Amino acid sequence: MKHPPRAAPPSPVVGRFAPSPTGRLHFGSLLAALASHCDARSRGGRWLVRIDDLDAARAIPGMDADILRTLEAYGFAWDGEVAYQSRNLAQYEAAFARLREGAWLYPCGCSRKDLTEAPRAIDGSTLYPGTCRHGLPPGKAARAWRFRAEGTVTFDDRIQGRIVEDLPREVGDFVVKRADGVFAYQLAVVIDDALGGVTDVVRGADLLGSTARQIALHRALELPVPRYAHLPVAVDAHGDKLSKQTLARPLEAAEASVRIAQALDFLGHAPPAELRGAPPAELLAWAVAHWDIGKVPAIRQYYHPDTL
Repeated sequence: MKHPPRAAPPSPVVGRFAPSPTGRLHFGSLLAALASHCDARSRGGRWLVRIDDLDAARAIPGMDADILRTLEAYGFAWDGEVAYQSRNLAQYEAAFARLREGAWLYPCGCSRKDLTEAPRAIDGSTLYPGTCRHGLPPGKAARAWRFRAEGTVTFDDRIQGRIVEDLPREVGDFVVKRADGVFAYQLAVVIDDALGGVTDVVRGADLLGSTARQIALHRALELPVPRYAHLPVAVDAHGDKLSKQTLARPLEAAEASVRIAQALDFLGHAPPAELRGAPPAELLAWAVAHWDIGKVPAIRQYYHPDTL
C-alpha cells in the first residue's frame, strides 16, 4: 500500500523587521525589511514584524499604522500578529529580576555630566569608567542599572565575518534600565527576539556595535543566541546614515517598484531588466527565489546616489 508523501517539516528559520514609530520608513528601512524578508523566506522560514515602541516619549501617534501601510504597499506580508514592545513590560521586568539575582547588575548614580570626559566605546557611546561598579560612591543615589561586561564575545556575522570584542575594554558596563525607569534597547531587543523565537537577525551595520552586548545578555539569561547578519548602511554624500534625523526621504507607495529595484541593486541582487517596473509582489518573489546573502557587499556603509 502506498503512503501519501509526508509534508516537509516547517523551517526553523524566523526572521524579523523591527522599526521604531518615530517617523516614516525610508530607504535605509527598506534595506533592512527587504534583506530580512528575503533571508527568511528563501529558506522557507517565517518573517515577523515588531514595532519597537518602548520609548513612548519619541513615538509618534499613528506612525505604527503608517509603517504597516507602507510595508503592505511595498508587497510585504508578515506572519502572525504585529508585535509591540510596549506589551512586553512584564517580561522585561522578569528578565531584569533574573539578572539582579545572578549579580549581573548594579545601580549607577552617574549623570551624563559625570561621564562627559569618559572614553568612547566601540560604537561611539560612552565607555563607562566603572565609577559605581563596586558600590555607589558617597553622596550618590541610584539612577540607572548597569550590566557587568565581562570576558570576550566572538561571533561569526554572516556578512561581515568574524567579530571579536573584549567587553570590558571595548564596550564597558552598559545600561539596561535608564534613569527614567525605561528599559534600555539592549535588554528589550533580547527579550523581544526570544519571545518571537527569532533565529536570524538581519539589520544594518550601524547596530553591529550593539551585538556583543546583546549576546552577553542572551547568555546571562540562558536564552538562545540568534545568528546575525549586518548589512551595509546607506549613507548620503557627507557620509551620514540615512535616517529620520538626517531627513531621509520617506518611502512613497507610488515609487514602490523603483525603490525595491534600487534596494536590490544596493544589496548585490540586481533584478533583470525585464522585471524593473514590475509590481512589488513580482519583484519580491524574484528576490526571494534568487536570494544569496553571500552576494551582499561585506562593507559597513555605502553611498549610492541612485538610492537617495
